[in-house]
Amino acid sequence: MFRARVVEAPLPTARRDLDSLVTWFIDAFALVRRSGPASADGGRASPVHRLLREHVLLDQQGAWDAGQLADDLGLAPASLNHHLTRLVETGLLGHTDEGKGWRRYYLHGGSLRTAVERVRINARLVTAQRLQALGAAWTRAGAPLDLDLGEEDPLPLSLGMADLRPPIPESGADAMTLWMADSGLLGDRPGSELKSGSASHRLFLLLLERDAPLSTDEAAEAVDVPAARAGRILERFRSTGVVERVPRTDRLATSLWSAMITQHERRGADWLLLKGGFQRLLSETQQTGLLKPLEKNTLRPEGVSKVMAGLSAQDQMLLLNLLGGRLALGHRMAGSTLDQVQRRVLERLERTFRRIDRVAELIEEVLADVPA
Repeated sequence: MFRARVVEAPLPTARRDLDSLVTWFIDAFALVRRSGPASADGGRASPVHRLLREHVLLDQQGAWDAGQLADDLGLAPASLNHHLTRLVETGLLGHTDEGKGWRRYYLHGGSLRTAVERVRINARLVTAQRLQALGAAWTRAGAPLDLDLGEEDPLPLSLGMADLRPPIPESGADAMTLWMADSGLLGDRPGSELKSGSASHRLFLLLLERDAPLSTDEAAEAVDVPAARAGRILERFRSTGVVERVPRTDRLATSLWSAMITQHERRGADWLLLKGGFQRLLSETQQTGLLKPLEKNTLRPEGVSKVMAGLSAQDQMLLLNLLGGRLALGHRMAGSTLDQVQRRVLERLERTFRRIDRVAELIEEVLADVPA
């Protein structure tokens, strides 16, 4: 079964240090959990690092007997099998049971770059197919906000992919939660979140039907969990590239109201007129429509929205900036249609694989300079 995970990271700075390149390569495929002995010496002490560095990369067209590898690496057969299984599921290694004795492993295609290309093709195909399955639950209209700023600083991509298979009945999962677990939306250890109807599942279903960005407090209330937990769930969604975090421009009037109240209490009406942007951006009628209720302490977000009806969203954002206010953030699906989400995820996946291929090329260049 194909199962892989890729993690987006900047290209390594040490481009002639083979150990550093191999460590980067291992991290890009999330082949080692960085804790305990695996993190010692920058990960160079890990069995996977030694397996690649001392065996696979030095003889890319060879084959390795599992028994001999266990002896060379000083590992118990069960421990070695765990690491080899990960490499086989990712698609970098293959194995053959031909002949007698131990299973023999080999690098797919006879070169590191060929193996990476094979993984890339499988990853794109599986990701596209699994994303299309969301169509049955996708009901959001994709209506844009009046001022849609998009996401400025996306999280580094951390995306899993695995072949479609039926969920195990006793797990309590359904097809969607199984995909969520495979893709990384449920974290490294899904636990009870894998069950249909879990908090993560309900939040994701809400995003599939909601047009307006979902704030953390709204998410917490919708699924009845603490705000901190809801925030962690939404950020996990975001790291896969399927969900994005954008400014809540639909709450612009509320943010303006809060900033006006704060600055009026601190600095007064004259500051609002001169430095707060009122005279610069608002007509006299609009200024009066805001300052009078501010003085009477009767201004409400609905009143701000009514007064701002004739002002462009861009000018409202500028006014909010001059007032020192901040716009709330919310999460939504990373596209107005499922096809758009799929295209964006695949673009980021392709960019990540281009970096992996570049590091594979650097590894082969370094190896070419090593004396035989």
